Amino acid sequence: MKASLLSLLFLLTIACAEKPKPEDFDLVTPFEKGDGNQTPIYDEVMAYYEDLDAAYVSIKTYKIGRTDSGEPLTLVTYNTNRTFDSEFADAKEVTRILINNGIHPGESDGIDATMMMMRDLANGTIETPENVWIGAIAVYNIGGALNRNTGTRANQNGPEEYGFRGNAQNYDLNRDFVKADTYNARAFAEIYHMVNPDVLIDNHVSNGADYQYVLTHLFTQHNKLGDELGDYLHTELQPQLEQDLAAKDWPITPYVNVFNQVPEIGFSQFMDYPRYSTGYSTLWNTFGMMVETHMLKPYKDRVTGTYELMKSMIKITEKDGAKMQALRKAKDSLYRSGALTGQAYTLQFEIDSSRTSTLNFLGYEGEQKTSTVTGMSRLKYDRNKPFEKEVTYYNYMKPASDVTIPAAYIIPQGWRHVIERLKENEIDFERFQKDSMLTAEVYHIADYKTRNQVYEGHYLHYNTEVETSTQEIKIRKGDYWVKTNQSGLRYIMEMLEPSGVDSFFNWNYFDTILQQKEHFSPYVWEDRAQELLDADPELKEAFDTKKQEDARFAQNWYAQLEWIYEHSDNYEKAYLRYPIFRITN
Repeated sequence: MKASLLSLLFLLTIACAEKPKPEDFDLVTPFEKGDGNQTPIYDEVMAYYEDLDAAYVSIKTYKIGRTDSGEPLTLVTYNTNRTFDSEFADAKEVTRILINNGIHPGESDGIDATMMMMRDLANGTIETPENVWIGAIAVYNIGGALNRNTGTRANQNGPEEYGFRGNAQNYDLNRDFVKADTYNARAFAEIYHMVNPDVLIDNHVSNGADYQYVLTHLFTQHNKLGDELGDYLHTELQPQLEQDLAAKDWPITPYVNVFNQVPEIGFSQFMDYPRYSTGYSTLWNTFGMMVETHMLKPYKDRVTGTYELMKSMIKITEKDGAKMQALRKAKDSLYRSGALTGQAYTLQFEIDSSRTSTLNFLGYEGEQKTSTVTGMSRLKYDRNKPFEKEVTYYNYMKPASDVTIPAAYIIPQGWRHVIERLKENEIDFERFQKDSMLTAEVYHIADYKTRNQVYEGHYLHYNTEVETSTQEIKIRKGDYWVKTNQSGLRYIMEMLEPSGVDSFFNWNYFDTILQQKEHFSPYVWEDRAQELLDADPELKEAFDTKKQEDARFAQNWYAQLEWIYEHSDNYEKAYLRYPIFRITN
């Protein structure tokens, strides 16, 4: 026994002696080795993080889920309090930052900046935050990163080579967070709910106008985030970030939401619907922000600016972490309590032009000139004419459409794709144990519009309107009961209410209800129609009135037969009936 213990101690001593040290690895990034205009290929990024993991206890890499490329996502974590317990446990009293990189791999600034930042956190170059946990998705769009080229970012100043915007299925992943057509989005959801971040940073490069800034920010819209969370983001978090960066000589402005016009005419805040990363994070009451570096600035400056912005956000999160957590926990407790049942939930917002902000904007003079290419008017900026001007910024939104929050939704088990999305987003539900009858609110789709051109693999619906009725519905054993008194309340409302901008209905999950499956043969229905009119005087009176008041109807024999068919018991009840039902109490 004593000999065994001595042998074990000897092996442990050898293992400790052989543990690699940071100096055993080359931890200078490919970006730093070049001239400031290079970004690593995907395999180089993975190899770098493997070395960083081996060199420092505070760095750990995880392979999670799968993507459309066939590769898993790599989550890199920085944790100064690493133990043998799970670092994702809910009980950990740390404020969590999740960084997403390479959603558009041609916008690689965040990939390079995060590689350097993780190393500098581990080696102490950056002041170590005591109560902040940091996780980063090394490269989110792996398929796009593997599709290297030199030309598809026609508007962008570097790097020399980069990845492609579309993923392995050619989806834009920053439109896929809730519709989840890709494995990437489903793997992201797994990471997101495992981490449950207090702050989300999603690194991008902008398109649009020309101006002096290297950095712009796109925080989630504060009115949409709502209440104390929105107030904190708008009046504390955003100003602190702007002030801290200005003190480091990195001025920043809100995302310049204009195209083919000059910014000084005024512009509005970008509305980040749930399809986008910060819109998705809003559903879970996370403080979300996209970094949008300016496409025309040198790549080295953009990467350095992204690095400095993330450092500032870590500093603010360390300072305000307890407040951030308290605000989120209070909101979560409110959702779980069920106190919001029966209250209004805003599904759509619009600009509140009665309230604006003023930006001291650093721009360049722009004017319309005659194009030497087309011979027509074109916009031309003059970088020899910089300016600072007051610009009106429309960054207040007001409710445009709302709905009352029900106690629960019932989802028939046949709609399995909806259930899969709920599972991926950790929505709690129960299943009926026997066939039942319940009184519920039932929607019929009254009107909707559809895009004429394909958008991210869909012909997206919009301006959806519903009619509501109360009916007795039949429940089958195995159908799903989804209560709203849970953390995912906002996700449930946005996805299951058909009028929501990014609802499952609008993303074509229920298009089969928009097509009739049964019809009538006119020569057969003629006799049946006459029988119905003879047996129902009220129906006949309504039919005759419509013919008198609608000349086109009176001249269309098929429309008349169809009208009687629609008012008969033969008309299929599933047509235009939204298959998810609301329980209000």
